[in-house]
Amino acid sequence: MAHDGPLDMTADSTILKDLLGLTRAALPPVATLLQNATAHLKALVTDGDRVSGTLVEQHQCAAHGLAWLATYSEALHQMQAWADRLTEAGTFGEVEALIHQIAFGEYLSQIGGGIPMSQGEILRLQDIGLGPDDMRGLMSPEIMTLTQTGNSQAARTRLVKLMQERSAEITVGRTGLDDELEMIREQFRRYAVDRVEPHAHDWHLKDELIPMEIIEELAEMGVFGLTIPEEFGGLGLSKASMVVVSEELSRGYIGVGSLGTRSEIAAELIICGGTDAQKAHWLPKLASGEILPTAVFTEPNTGSDLGALRTRAVKDGDDYRVTGNKTWITHAARTHVMTLLARTDPETTDHKGLSMFLAEKTPGTDAAPFPTDGMSGGEIEVLGYRGMKEYELAFDNFHVKGENLLGGEEGKGFKQLMETFESARIQTAARAVGVAQSALDVAMQYAQDRKQFGKSLIDFPRVSGKLAMMAVEIMVARQLTYFSAWEKDQGRRCDVEAGMAKLLGARVAWAAADNGLQIHGGNGFALEYKISRILCDARILNIFEGAAEIQAQVIARRLLG
Repeated sequence: MAHDGPLDMTADSTILKDLLGLTRAALPPVATLLQNATAHLKALVTDGDRVSGTLVEQHQCAAHGLAWLATYSEALHQMQAWADRLTEAGTFGEVEALIHQIAFGEYLSQIGGGIPMSQGEILRLQDIGLGPDDMRGLMSPEIMTLTQTGNSQAARTRLVKLMQERSAEITVGRTGLDDELEMIREQFRRYAVDRVEPHAHDWHLKDELIPMEIIEELAEMGVFGLTIPEEFGGLGLSKASMVVVSEELSRGYIGVGSLGTRSEIAAELIICGGTDAQKAHWLPKLASGEILPTAVFTEPNTGSDLGALRTRAVKDGDDYRVTGNKTWITHAARTHVMTLLARTDPETTDHKGLSMFLAEKTPGTDAAPFPTDGMSGGEIEVLGYRGMKEYELAFDNFHVKGENLLGGEEGKGFKQLMETFESARIQTAARAVGVAQSALDVAMQYAQDRKQFGKSLIDFPRVSGKLAMMAVEIMVARQLTYFSAWEKDQGRRCDVEAGMAKLLGARVAWAAADNGLQIHGGNGFALEYKISRILCDARILNIFEGAAEIQAQVIARRLLG
């Protein structure tokens, strides 16, 4: 359905139906565009009857651009699904309609004009080999209406006005979650407001570990056993619940929101790859918070190339002795057990010779961070993400019990780790949404309070426009993250969906933090203002749990088969 003038969104049901008709009609041309792009690129990177890794690398920009196009396509599909769910429930109101129309207007415009893969890398459709005939579908009346009028100044201004009127609401727009998940959100939002936000900036500035008191409270609330089955002492809740909890705790402070990540990874490793005895021994202790785990995978000079790991575990009777170096190990000092990836087959030079261990250690103190024989370490000073600290570790004949070889079988470590990546990346996407929401929270408040030229900053169109786009993109990233969690809860493979959620969520968090600092002006550059911390915290999201380039590579390889 075409419109001659700009969209004028109110709560009028006819207009809302018109909007949903427009956005629904925009999806098939985008899907066709993605199909054509995939087919064209596949022809370029196929050698004989298989996709060639060498050719994919040769056409890396196009391959990663395909991943971004697919992410935008999926994001728009999930926004439509969100709008349809709310419409069916009778809760799709003006705020939601404005978010929906701006999201479609902006993302469709970017698909046609250029998708920002990073600040200096813009993906144009011709970069994937698409020509005018392929792009003609983007000229449909519905898409033209949305791109020309969807993300208008009037729409952005109206959305921010409604955001100010409804500032007491937890999120900008209804999330589309069920009542149980919204109750969980409210519980953890209250906790973050009362126990985390008042102290987070001080923890950051002093580079302090998050107090054990907070960890003990989170344990009592079930954070560390959220998705662990009830038979092992956990709450047995969904990945969607994990997303909601991670989002709200990260909104308070990413360090607190990330405390559960290591438990999530360790529990997933044990659930998927552990023996019955290992599950019975470790899962209840993880769930209760009696033991805190840390993930020990990355090595100096290897980064994302886990197959090149050199840390070795050598048989010593029934047990093992580990020697090597690890880096970027979060929360390493005061934890009790390490999920440690090491090479047990010295004849291999790839992932096939790697094994996973549940390596026990003694929690350290400030004076003696690594008291366990055979290991030492030093802190890596970082810009942000400080509440758990980062460390370099060195192992020298470090003792690991033979019974703590995950699954009781060597050579399975890489496969076991791959099985955790979906959950870890979904959780990271949720953390990104939380950090982005935190940036919006503080930027919105500052824009209302700060007066310039006789009025509040929020009354200037470019300021309100920034706030509006933060709110819109947060909802887009949130819906993509929910979708990946729901796929995981249904037992379906979701490495692509999880990668998309993490890829987009990290970019949204950085954009929100950067724009939030811009709204603060010079004050944003002062350490005393929270937005300076949020900017530093947001930056890591595009790197850990798989850098943006790695996410794009994973997505592209799956799309290309």
